[in-house]
Formats: sequence, structure tokens, C-alpha cells
Amino acid sequence: MTAVHLWLRHEPRPTERRTPVVPADARRLVDHGITLTVEDSAQRIFPTEEYEAVGAQVAPAGSWVSAPDDAMILGLKELPDEPAELTHRHIFFGHAYKRQPGAEALLTRFAAGGGALLDLEYLTDDTGRRLAAFGYWAGYLGAALAVLHHRGRLAAELTPTDEKALAALLAPAAGDEHIDALVIGALGRSGRGARDALTAAGIVPTAWDLAETQDLDRDALAAHDLLVNCVLATTPVPPFVRPQDLDAPGRRLRTVSDVTCDVGSPLNVLPVYDRTTEWTDPVRRLHDTPPLDLIAIDNLPSLLPLESSNDFSASLLPQLLDFRTDSGPWERCLVRFASASRELGIKQG
Repeated sequence: MTAVHLWLRHEPRPTERRTPVVPADARRLVDHGITLTVEDSAQRIFPTEEYEAVGAQVAPAGSWVSAPDDAMILGLKELPDEPAELTHRHIFFGHAYKRQPGAEALLTRFAAGGGALLDLEYLTDDTGRRLAAFGYWAGYLGAALAVLHHRGRLAAELTPTDEKALAALLAPAAGDEHIDALVIGALGRSGRGARDALTAAGIVPTAWDLAETQDLDRDALAAHDLLVNCVLATTPVPPFVRPQDLDAPGRRLRTVSDVTCDVGSPLNVLPVYDRTTEWTDPVRRLHDTPPLDLIAIDNLPSLLPLESSNDFSASLLPQLLDFRTDSGPWERCLVRFASASRELGIKQG
């Protein structure tokens, strides 16, 4: 087996508590002969000592910039702005293949340094099915936050919790008004999570997927109190909610939770907002009369860091144990990286 060196980096975003590899799976990697370096991180849900105990090497936070050339840098969310030249192969969610803001700058950094992006969103089998995803917990939390806000029980600043505590908050209470909820993309991972959260809240949601959105009934959509969007569009589709829809006087819709958060992309199915919301201020008023509130947090699963990390790590582990870029899923990642760069006119070294 070709020697593999994985370098698990610290996440620079302060609200990122997840990890793509949990300590139990780190042991599997080490036992398999993979060299694993783990950067120290006070915010990661698992303490660094648990990785060291299973045979991982420990490095300071942010030291990946000087990692050996053959190390693959493994993370989840965005990289810091420096260095300007990325020389390593990086595995993370780059959000750079749909012309999102910052996409060209990120891919240019790889071109300048000769590195490569193996985007986890495009780690798929030969049918196109994603092999590792946080979708279930993203959908669950997107729906949960929407319900809590709609019922007036959402904290002004979000903090990580666990599934049991969140389910207790979601449980319906005497006096709660009926909520007509709609999940679009209901048959996927995120949609299933959203439906489970709504069920925990005592709500039977309307479930739409591809068949119901082929010829979209916007009046029926607007007749719901709450919308959870779980659609990950890969080709342009007519938007579900347009700016002109916000002024419709008969609109019943009051709360929108956008799990997908494709803001800034031409594939965005909710082009009614221009920036995501944050843990410190999770809800934004989009329209006053009639009112419409938005939740659009792009790292929702980090609010349940233990559950979401365990699930993701379990699905990613087989792909790391069988890491190779000359065929299979990782090769497809490299091919997609090259094609995305060409689409933006960026020539890789």
C-alpha cells in the first residue's frame, strides 16, 4: 500500500466543533498503517489527548502550512486567507464549484501553489451518490431551529447541545399553535432529518421532492407557515421563493429555514437573501408586511457536534482506509477539481 499521511487540521471558524475523524476511527486509520497527525484544537468536540492515545501524532493548531509535502490536509470548513499559495492536497468542503463568492480566489490559490482540492461534497460512488455527508443532521437542525423560532422559544445566541436536550426543547407544549410545515427535498438525507425533527415537535409536515417541484405551485408553498429547504441543486431550477413573492398579501409563510445555503450561487433556489445568518444572530427579518423570517446557518450540524461527527466519520472512514487517486471516488474528486478550475479559466500547474 502506498504510504498515506493524513493531517487533521484545527478549524479556524470559532463555531466549528465537529471533526471529520473521531478518535475511535483514528485508531482504525493508525492500525491500518496510515500516518495521522492531529492539530491541537480546544474547540473540537473530542480532546486532542484522545487522538494521541490511539497513536496519532500531535501538532500545533495551524501548523499544516509547513506539513510535509505528501501530507493530505483534512478538515471541514473554509481555510484561513493565508497562505496565498496552497501546496498540499486538501480534503474539505470547498463550496467552490457553483461559482459561490470566493470560489475563484480559492481555486487560484491552489493553482498558485500546485496543490489540489478533494472536495468532500463531490466524494461520490459511480452513481453520483455522496459517500460522506452531514445532511441528516443539517436537516434535523434546520427544521428544529425553525420550529423553535416559530414558537418563540429560540435562544438569541445558539450554543452546541445534544440530541436528547434538543428533543426536549422540541416537544410540543400546551398552548402551542398548529404549524403547517413544508419540507422541500424531503426524500434526501437532509429532508429525512428535517421530517424527523418536525415529527419530534408534534408536526406532520408536507413533503415535497422532485415530482412536486417540476411544476411548482407557489401559492400552495406560500400557504404553509414554515418552509425547510433541503434541496441541493446541481442544475438551474426555477426558484422556490422569489423577491416578488415576499409582497404577496395572502402569503401565510412566516419562517424559512434554508438548510442548503447556496447564497450567491446561480443555483440558489431561494434568491431572496444575500448573506447567511450566524450563531450569534440566527434569524433575520426578510420582510415586514406580512412578516417573513429567515434562518440560514451554513454549519448547522456543529450544533450537535458529537452526533454529527460520529455519523460523518463512520461514512468517511472506508474512503480513507482505501485512499487512492488513480481510480474510484478520490480520482473523481480530482477530476471535478480540474474541471471546475477550467470553467473559471484557472490553469492548474
